[in-house]
Amino acid sequence: MSRVYSLKAVQKIPAGIEDVWAFFSNPGNLKDITPGHLAFKVTSKHHGNHIYAGQVIEYKVSPLLGIPLYWMTEITHVNHLQFFADEQRYGPYSLWHHQHHFKPVAGGVEMTDIVHYKIPFWVIGDMANTLFVRAQLKKIFIYRYAVVEKLFGSWPGEVSNIEF
Repeated sequence: MSRVYSLKAVQKIPAGIEDVWAFFSNPGNLKDITPGHLAFKVTSKHHGNHIYAGQVIEYKVSPLLGIPLYWMTEITHVNHLQFFADEQRYGPYSLWHHQHHFKPVAGGVEMTDIVHYKIPFWVIGDMANTLFVRAQLKKIFIYRYAVVEKLFGSWPGEVSNIEF
């Protein structure tokens, strides 16, 4: 059986909690923080502009060789201005659980993402993670970090902090 992997990304954002929350809790903004080569597109017809517990969001994404994949997640938990979590219901992973934490700090917000994921196909999935999945996820979070800095400004002295 393949392993469950995790990553943690932390970013400090020099903006108010309300503005940061409004941006990240709007599913329509997901494409803006995803690298263009993934051809990410929200396809839900009824996803709304703000997250809520039980919300289902559907996407198309092309993570490998430009082949489009269907992905469906559900927002399972929401604590306004503090936390939300999404879980894959259908898609490329056998497990995807993504926590989004927001904490006011002096001068802005500290945003922490914690992702647990598992790739199907046992040993082949573990090899795929080692060969390219982990690196691709890290690149996605590095890209997002840069986009967030462009939108909200950069935190003095702060650098990308992504742990696997």
